[in-house]
Amino acid sequence: MQLLYPSDPFDKKSPDECYREEYEAALSIGLSCSLFSLEDLEIGDFRTRPALETNGKVLYRGWMLTPDRYSKLCEAIEGKGAVPITKLDDYVNCHHLPNWYPLCEEFTPQTVVLPKDADFVEALSGLEWPAYFVKDYVKSLTTSRGSLARSPAEVAEIVGLIEGSRGQIEGGICVRRFENFMPDTEERYFVMHGNACGRGDSIPDVVQRIAEIVRCPFFSVDVVTAQDGTLRLVELGDGQVSDRKQWTAERFLQVLKAAAD
Repeated sequence: MQLLYPSDPFDKKSPDECYREEYEAALSIGLSCSLFSLEDLEIGDFRTRPALETNGKVLYRGWMLTPDRYSKLCEAIEGKGAVPITKLDDYVNCHHLPNWYPLCEEFTPQTVVLPKDADFVEALSGLEWPAYFVKDYVKSLTTSRGSLARSPAEVAEIVGLIEGSRGQIEGGICVRRFENFMPDTEERYFVMHGNACGRGDSIPDVVQRIAEIVRCPFFSVDVVTAQDGTLRLVELGDGQVSDRKQWTAERFLQVLKAAAD
């Protein structure tokens, strides 16, 4: 397995600063790593340093990409004779909430998926939820306003702020029922080829069940403790574009190396 990292936009021989620690740690434990320029990929110029191995399996580790951009990356990898571990369908199935939600509905807050120009008051009027958490298919609003709406009337305001801050809405709008979670209890797990891994050795039952249900090569699972003590699924994500969060680079790369071996 080769790891593929984005290069520094101003120095194509060096990793992007945000991935430098992980890139160097990967090399130090013997993982094969290559760099490429996202900017060059956009104009159809895909070169990796060093070159990808023919028929080698490639795992991307970098910035979130839209499905169109990820498709272009997969085509570029295949054009070099290598094989992306995560195909486009698998990427979208974990990256976009409406795709993984039907599989994990019992573990996660109730969600309604709507177009960005929906009449939110009409669409949500019968729900009578205590509050509404608003995001597009991928991200919520990360400004100080936050993504919590106290009424359906506030949802449109948040949608406008998401589009304004990010420049676009990816996919559509996901409105999620607000649930009370215990502060500072969110934990990220990674699942590689069905094997769930955490920062420690203990894996919660709910994470194990999700690992069995979601049949994608590499994804992240975020769970949090609810007020009643149960674990709830907050988010699934494609593992290639998921932050390590509290994970050390060393622990994260141990998981990848075990999968490679």
